[in-house]
Amino acid sequence: MPDATPPAKAVPAVGRLALHTKTLQRLSLAECVELCVRKGIAGLSVWRDVLHDAGVDTAARLLRDAGLAVPALVRGGFFVHADAAARRRADDDNRRCLDEASALGADMVVLVVGSGNGVGLAAGREQVRDAVGRLLVEAETAGVRLAVEPLHPMYAADKSCINRLRDANDLCDALGHPSLGVAVDVYHTWWDPDLDAEIARAGRAGRLFGFHLCDWRLETRDLLLDRELMGRGCIPLRHIGQAMRAAGFDGFDEVEIFSEDYWAMDPPAFVDAIRDAYATSC
Repeated sequence: MPDATPPAKAVPAVGRLALHTKTLQRLSLAECVELCVRKGIAGLSVWRDVLHDAGVDTAARLLRDAGLAVPALVRGGFFVHADAAARRRADDDNRRCLDEASALGADMVVLVVGSGNGVGLAAGREQVRDAVGRLLVEAETAGVRLAVEPLHPMYAADKSCINRLRDANDLCDALGHPSLGVAVDVYHTWWDPDLDAEIARAGRAGRLFGFHLCDWRLETRDLLLDRELMGRGCIPLRHIGQAMRAAGFDGFDEVEIFSEDYWAMDPPAFVDAIRDAYATSC
């Protein structure tokens, strides 16, 4: 006897809400796409791990057939290395990242610029400036923007020597290219007393490319894998969102939650919780 259970219906989309595939850590890209369509999520920013698992051609077809926007491919960068051969390998990988983003129709590649590897912070920032400068012509040719994402200072030693939005804005000013901008992640920037001014500065220059949402749990138990749902922590999300819109940002609000607790949830229930939190807190 055929299964009489009707297929799940897609629910109405919520504003400019998008997810990162990393938020749905347990799922393949195909499963992420299906769940976004079913739950009314209009955009999906793709991380390279699930992209490579699926294959670029298959991934592009899945996203195109589902009608999902791809705000970003995450992540390029990691430019900082002590030896020239490693820097060349990073350049090669970032060029591949641009090709992948172009194939997906992604609006931007998010850059986590790198740090450490025996290179001091000042020298690392010089390496980042030079490496991003080398990529810009290719990014423009590919039709893909580059968004520098400053990371919280707790990652200065090993992941990013760009730790304030001011640092990212200064880098954009130094290179002066319309394909280069910033991604503002509230988890990494909420603490900064200059955040409003730097958001406005980025807006005046037309370089507010990305906006990433989650919340900071009070009494955080793990600095990487304990992000909270919006409205359940201490980040002034509505205020930051208003500052972004006032500065001219008109892109997707991308939910990026790394959490062992939420990854253990039933994924459809987690997406329902994200929709509710976004509607009430952002």
